[in-house]
Amino acid sequence: MTKQIAIAVVEHEGCFLIGQRPPGVPLAGLWEFPGGKMEPNETAKEAAVRECREETGLTVEAVGTWLVQEEEYPHGRVRLHFIACRLASKETGLPHEPFLWAARGKLLEYEFPSGNRELLRRLTA
Repeated sequence: MTKQIAIAVVEHEGCFLIGQRPPGVPLAGLWEFPGGKMEPNETAKEAAVRECREETGLTVEAVGTWLVQEEEYPHGRVRLHFIACRLASKETGLPHEPFLWAARGKLLEYEFPSGNRELLRRLTA
């Protein structure tokens, strides 16, 4: 069964919100954009906004979709919904650890899971 994953690709002042996966989880140590499993009856945009708030403490607004793609990992198959987001008005932009703001030009210095390849190509083109 393919898991539906919503990912908040939050851009602010030329930087993107990323965090490092913790030890003891699949793909530990790799970097990622905030996101997680979609709940039943939840759209990808709703899930991306919710997951971003839960993981980073930041309130964002979904403004579009970068791409949707499937990826096979050793722990299972996922359909990744990469949702373009921006900070909500009045948001400070200070995320909870381990999240940080990475400049567009520095994104390729971080190691991401393979499912992020096409997104990273588009963000850094």
